[in-house]
Amino acid sequence: MSEILELAILPFQLPFMQSAFIVTLMIAVPMAILSCFLVLKGWSLMGDAVSHAVLPGVVVAYILAIPLSVGAFAAGMICALATGFLKENSRIKEDTVLGIVFSGMFGLGLVLYVKVQSDVHLDHILFGDMLGLLPSDLVETGLISLAATLFLVILRKDLLVHSFDEQHAKAIGLPTRLLHYGLLAVLSLTVVGALKAVGIILSVAMLVAPGAIAFLLTRRFTAMLLTAVAIAVGASVCGIHLSFLIDSAPAPTIVLLMTALFILAFIRTILTPRTAG
Repeated sequence: MSEILELAILPFQLPFMQSAFIVTLMIAVPMAILSCFLVLKGWSLMGDAVSHAVLPGVVVAYILAIPLSVGAFAAGMICALATGFLKENSRIKEDTVLGIVFSGMFGLGLVLYVKVQSDVHLDHILFGDMLGLLPSDLVETGLISLAATLFLVILRKDLLVHSFDEQHAKAIGLPTRLLHYGLLAVLSLTVVGALKAVGIILSVAMLVAPGAIAFLLTRRFTAMLLTAVAIAVGASVCGIHLSFLIDSAPAPTIVLLMTALFILAFIRTILTPRTAG
């Protein structure tokens, strides 16, 4: 019994595992809150697009010898703004525009990465490297997470109205354009914060799964936010701990846990009788 208990607390005693727990918890909160707005607004694919679009920004930042996060944020914003411009000035639907923009930028990033002799491993960009983070990475991620969380919490009511009915939000005097691009900016910023921890590809799951699960389990928006945060934090801690025990990569393990939780939530909605009215 004592050996099992010792094995259970061992990951919390190792410095590199402590860093993994800390950075994942920091990004879990803003990504969970943001996922609620993305699910309600139907922007889940936008998170996918921005996550893939940051790759060329990372490579260009390496070429220019500037912080990778600066290049990633710039590329994410270019993707978001390009998507909005194409949607407003063409007959193409938003999901089609997103597919064209993010696949094009991701392809550009791969071409640049192959041509540039970089010491930044592609696996670390795509899948993250939360077990090899530096103290400066923790500080950077913490500041980004704090800024994103404050924006989302302070403007949550306005963002909720904007997510449900943009025309109504405009009619009651809300700055819809500011909310629209503010949400896109926070999305890009959050992806940048998650870049070194969970990588480009797996950040998509963190941006969608908590909100989708909470949407199935709750009826009120406040409960949805709290449930999404609890799911993201719980899956992050359990996923990292489980990855240590079974010797797997932390980020994919977290995503698998979230997928399992979504399946359980979906089964619950099927088995739970619907009330009339």
